[in-house]
Parts: sequence; C-alpha cells; structure tokens
Amino acid sequence: MALTEEQNRRLTQVGPGTPGGNLLRRYWMPLCPASEITPEQPLRQIRILGEDLVVYRDGSGRYGLVPEQCPHRGASLAYGFIEEDGIRCPYHGWKFDTSGACVEQPFEPHPEKLMKLACRPPYAVQALAGLLWGYMGPLPAPLLPRWEMLVSDQGTRSIVVLPLHECNWLQAQENSVDPVHTYYLHAQTLLRQPEEVRSENAGAIAYFARPITEYDFELEHHPAWTGIRKVRHYGGDNPQIEHGHPAVFPNILVAPQSGAMVMHFRVPVDDTHTRIFWVEFTASKNDESVVQPDDQIPVTYEAHPRRPDGRYTLRTFISQDLMAWETQGKVYNRSSELLGASDRGVTMLRKLLREQIDLVEAGGEPVGIIRDPALNEIVTFGTLDDPSRQRNPVSA
Repeated sequence: MALTEEQNRRLTQVGPGTPGGNLLRRYWMPLCPASEITPEQPLRQIRILGEDLVVYRDGSGRYGLVPEQCPHRGASLAYGFIEEDGIRCPYHGWKFDTSGACVEQPFEPHPEKLMKLACRPPYAVQALAGLLWGYMGPLPAPLLPRWEMLVSDQGTRSIVVLPLHECNWLQAQENSVDPVHTYYLHAQTLLRQPEEVRSENAGAIAYFARPITEYDFELEHHPAWTGIRKVRHYGGDNPQIEHGHPAVFPNILVAPQSGAMVMHFRVPVDDTHTRIFWVEFTASKNDESVVQPDDQIPVTYEAHPRRPDGRYTLRTFISQDLMAWETQGKVYNRSSELLGASDRGVTMLRKLLREQIDLVEAGGEPVGIIRDPALNEIVTFGTLDDPSRQRNPVSA
C-alpha cells in the first residue's frame, strides 16, 4: 500500500524535532574520515541530520562536535580558534569545551548566568576504524557499536567516501532490501556498456545476470542489532540459493564486494542529501592477525558519476544505484507508487521504521541500541567466515 504524504514525511524528515529525526539521533553516525582532522586543519564543517555543525580536535587531542553558529551573535565556529581545552569563537572570543559547555565570555563582567544559557547540546564524538562518529541524541549515549568489520584484527580495512547523494537517505536504504533490482539495474545495464566495461565487470555480469527464480525476506532480531536479510534463488547454469547479508536498521548495509565484506553507512545530511561511507574489510589468509593502526587505513573519495550534460555514466554499480535513487526525486513521493510482490522487503523496512518512530515517541528505546559492554566486544553478523562472500563480486 502506498504511503500518504504525511506518512512519507514521518519516515523521511531528519531535522531536529521531526519523528524520523528523533529516531535517527538515537544511533551513532559516521561524520568524516578521522584523517580529515589534522594539526594543520583541526576542524571542519559537518552537515548531518539537518544541522550545521563543526567537528574539531582541541590541543589536548579531544574531539568536539558543536553547532556551527555561536549562540552569542551567530558567527561561524568553523573559523574558530582551537585551544588546548576547546574552541573559541573568532568574533568575540566566547569559548566552548568538547562537552559543549561555554567556559569563557570575555568582556562580560558577570558571565555566570549567560554562560549557562550559552551551553550547547552535548554531542559526543568518538574515533573508530579511521572514522569519526557522532551521537546527537539524548543522554546517556549508547555504546558505539564495535561492528566486526571495524574491529577484527583478522584482515585489513579501507574507507570509501561516496559523492554527496542528492536524495533522501531512505531511497538508498530501501534499495538494500530490494532483491531483484540487480538483474536489470546492474547486470543488464552492464551488458549494454562498451566492451571494456563488460570485460572489467565479467564476474558481476555472470553472477547477477542469472535468472532469479524465487526470493524471500527474513526479519532478524539479535541482542545487538535488528535487520532484514533478502534471500535469492538463482537458476540458470549455476543455480544457487543466496541467503544474502543483512540491511541493519536503521541505515546500514552489510554486503560482499570484490572479495571483501563492506559496511555501507547511509548518513542523512538533511532531507534531500545523503553521504555514504563504505568500510571495506578484506580478510587475511588463514585468519592471521594483521596490525593496521587506524591512522593507516587508506581513504578513497569517489566522484559523482553525472556528466556535464546531466546524464549518468552507468559504468559502475555506484553510478547505477545513484541514478536510480536520485531520479526518484529529492524526496521520493511514495504516495504515487505501485508496489509488487518483490517489494515486500521495502514494506517490511517501512513497517519497522514506523514502529521504532512510534516507540521513541512513546518514550521507549529503539532496536539496535547497545548498552551492555559484553554485547559490544565485537558485534558479529555471521558473515566474515561465510564462504559465499568470495563468490559475490559486488554489493547489491
């Protein structure tokens, strides 16, 4: 059943005070690669969940995340002075520490009351696996999940930062529970590319061009996460039942890709833009331990595949997915869609999203929030040791 415009807004709006935004603020979100914050450039602007923020590292090495506009008279803290114990506004010198507290107000003879009013929301920041993560919800903050692809020492990691997506985050996440789009959007599109592109993607074409004879969906509840796993039955000359890898609530996909396991984090920038981070984990041979400090995790930045004439190149999975998501519109109008049997995973995701929004509004805690350290030593999906991961040449 198609959604009403009001139902669609509840699922897609991410700003402060919106139902969807209040839910998403209960989860840690990647902000940027940690390598973007350096002694030479110790701060940068971040837009996330409809808020303009500044992430910085003070002189003592502590990270802070504060609203960009100073509460005094609105100047940008992105031009602020980094000091040993915080960030100072470049306009009048008001200073804030990493907890968001205002600790100095020069030229104010009696600043006590004004300093309390100037305190900013206590947004938390942590570094893990070469990324900085932010938490913007109510305190106490839950534990930052130690996903297996982020903390396992039995392999190496790399980070890919995709181009800014000009669409709502839910369009990307719904794709993760769509089991049949791979046949046309990826395999058939690649078959229509020049010969050199077909040759480079021969493995992907062979895998995804097989007929899909059946599909199903599994809603999984685990102590540390909840997700939806799509199941595909492939026919043809190489039949196979692929149990897939989970779309983790609310905005993560775990998927095999070119011999690696990849976590896709779909981070809402605002209602009409999304930033996607990939963390790629390549397992070592024979489960050997590998030493890879977080500051040695390589970072790659992908360019937007749209050409100057506005057309998409469609030569890669990234470009194909981005074309599909962005051409749905900035915020897809779900009131006009026609859903079929293959969209059951999409309706499952929307139902789960509605339930968790309602739960938060009622004062409850949504699924996938980790508070028990015993559950967070390493959060597994049963995927790193799955032999099928090497057979899937790309994510879907």
